[in-house]
Amino acid sequence: MTLAVIGATVVYTLFLWWFSTGAILWLDRRPRKTYSFSLLAGFAVALIALLGLGFSMRSATPAGAVIGFTCALLIWGWHELSFLTGLITGPRAAACPPDASGWRRFVLAASTLIYHEIALALTALALLVLSWGQPNPVGAWTFLILFGCRLSSKLNLFLGVPNFTDSFFPDHLRHLTTYLKKAPMSAFFPVSVAGGCALAGALGWRALYPNASAFNAVAFSLLFALTALAMIEHAFMVLPLPDAALWRWALPASEKNPTPVPLDL
Repeated sequence: MTLAVIGATVVYTLFLWWFSTGAILWLDRRPRKTYSFSLLAGFAVALIALLGLGFSMRSATPAGAVIGFTCALLIWGWHELSFLTGLITGPRAAACPPDASGWRRFVLAASTLIYHEIALALTALALLVLSWGQPNPVGAWTFLILFGCRLSSKLNLFLGVPNFTDSFFPDHLRHLTTYLKKAPMSAFFPVSVAGGCALAGALGWRALYPNASAFNAVAFSLLFALTALAMIEHAFMVLPLPDAALWRWALPASEKNPTPVPLDL
């Protein structure tokens, strides 16, 4: 497997991540009367993706790796759309009380999105069961990486990071921003980033391994790129970089210049 093919695989991952995120944000910013159609269409796409992922599990080829990876991202995209539209969130839809702290604040924060987290966990478990013993588990690995990195991001935002923007939260989920904390990074941040970077390094090494099969080279390149992107997203939390500008095209004009969140020291 040539470096050019591996590079093309990484570029494909980057484009899919950028475009799919923007597409979900665009759908979420449309009038609420369009949500039903968007969710139904997204669910249909997710079902087709599930069938495609099931097909790809039996094919340990470069094409099978790309199909499994893409299908897993489509399934993940429906979960994200269901959350951002407010379909699957949690039992609590209120702002964080000003006096809440410690364990109480964590429980309140978790109750705002616990149904979404359960849905993601059940999907991850189902994909693991379906792929167990199959020659191509890339789809399940992809979903697990997305799930793990998203949990890490949420915990870091809850514990405190120096930089984030709330422009991605629609009005009906604006209460979620009260559970986020803009502050110097916690001790969990370097630990989570170190773990993610170690995983990315291991995946990259497997992709570049001299005797790697064509399937392994493509599969591990996809997973490396996805994990590396997740770590770059983590870096945006501590660096004063305008990450929201990457998806400005997906936001309405009124949201293209979000108001910075003040640092809570």
